[in-house]
Amino acid sequence: MANIKIKLVKSTNKARESEKATIRALGLKKIGQTVEKADNEATRGMIKKAVNYVAVEEN
Repeated sequence: MANIKIKLVKSTNKARESEKATIRALGLKKIGQTVEKADNEATRGMIKKAVNYVAVEEN
């Protein structure tokens, strides 16, 4: 299965609690941090929830 890189590009200071929880669940803590996750429906749903705060790069 393919992987995707997810990068936190914006501060979560004014984000809703549910968005903050989703970003933490993705493994992102600091601006500029990048994680690599499996490309599946669950991950895509999490990215859609936090679309204003993350950038996605497909491999």
